[in-house]
Amino acid sequence: MTGSQLQTQIIQLIQKSEKILILPSSPPDGDSIGSALALFHVIKKLGKQATVACADPVPEAIQFLPTTNIIDSKLVTSNDFIVTLDLTKAKLDTIKTDLQDNKVNIIITPKEGTLGDKDVSFHYGQSKYDLIIVVDTGDLSQLGKLYEQNAGLFTQVPVINIDHHISNNHFGKINYIDIMASSTTELLIPVLEELSKVTGKELITEDVATLLLAGIITDTGSFQNANTSPKAFANASHLLGYGARQQEIIQHIYKTKNLTMLKLWGRVLTKIQFDKLFRIVWSTISQQDFKETQSRDEDTGDIIDELMTNAPGADIVLLIKQRHDGIISGSIRTVSPSIDASVIAEMFDGGGHTQAAGFKIKNGDLLQTEQNIIKKIREFQAKRLNIHPDEQPEVVDLKLNKEKFTKKLEAKKNWSAAKPAAGKKAAPKDIVESVAKNQDEIDLQPGVTYKFEV
Repeated sequence: MTGSQLQTQIIQLIQKSEKILILPSSPPDGDSIGSALALFHVIKKLGKQATVACADPVPEAIQFLPTTNIIDSKLVTSNDFIVTLDLTKAKLDTIKTDLQDNKVNIIITPKEGTLGDKDVSFHYGQSKYDLIIVVDTGDLSQLGKLYEQNAGLFTQVPVINIDHHISNNHFGKINYIDIMASSTTELLIPVLEELSKVTGKELITEDVATLLLAGIITDTGSFQNANTSPKAFANASHLLGYGARQQEIIQHIYKTKNLTMLKLWGRVLTKIQFDKLFRIVWSTISQQDFKETQSRDEDTGDIIDELMTNAPGADIVLLIKQRHDGIISGSIRTVSPSIDASVIAEMFDGGGHTQAAGFKIKNGDLLQTEQNIIKKIREFQAKRLNIHPDEQPEVVDLKLNKEKFTKKLEAKKNWSAAKPAAGKKAAPKDIVESVAKNQDEIDLQPGVTYKFEV
């Protein structure tokens, strides 16, 4: 089915629906929030009910966007168990409830007449929504608790799936997917313009145009990422014609950073690790990092792109983050379309684009998870770069705590490189000092990487 045919189907469903639920991916970003809120404004202008819900809070950096305050954190569905009384033969006086031993007694007192079991019926409530639009989401699981707690809703109500991720699994009744689009908001432009023509209403206001432009700017990294296309530039220019506030977006997203964010970024950049053989650069963010810098999950912002600028010689750049809810998330960037980031993410049940992807791992220990992730990516790179096992460095996990490891190195720091004890290389003082600074990985001898646990 062509793009224009899908757009027509989306417009027809929106027109025939009255209560529309709009769901951005979680955690949200500029593209998902821009898409969801642009649809919210348009649907409200059509005189219909619209609800936007997201499992995670809107990041502070994009709270300047119009009406982010209307986003709910949970769904209010009406899957209630309803008891219906037929009052044809009676008039009602009072209804009381009494809870005893995990049982509810419903006490109905008629004013006139009598009530019997034939006057009582039971059923479940109708769903509150008659259409769901999911934006910028490759899989329903990315909606988090909103999907987990309301999975049945997605089988009862038609779902429109609008996305630009190559890993999208086409979960909707209508799947409007274009992996060549720079962002989901870019896909919405022709839909909203056609909807304007069909309804005869000016739907793309300055606020809507700003929301749509925010998605393009954030997903292209202000037109610096590999997904920036001539069409992205053309659509951005087109939105400026509608009154999109470009400088407002740039100012809030790229030129405003609070002190805690800067502290966190500094810490991440000092922890950069580079595997020269496998051409991987990565860094980690622990809950301790968040605590000591008084920063939040959302303060990581575009730091993955900052890592890219500090990673000459790398094919794959990775940021591994331990979130407040215990989930470990990974953001992946690659320097060339020939290295598919979405394929790497899929190794950890994630997905995304060719050069930008991500994944989540539940209930993981950060150090162990980091080691497992890097091991798998090294295996991926070994096949791609044709690195023979003999060329791969030996990795020795010492399983020692920091204090013991430091003492062990202190005892050996005066080894002579010319006369190593037991055939081992020297452990110079600077290595001991690096351990004292809580480095996770050090080199004691060429070709061998020693790790320790704090």
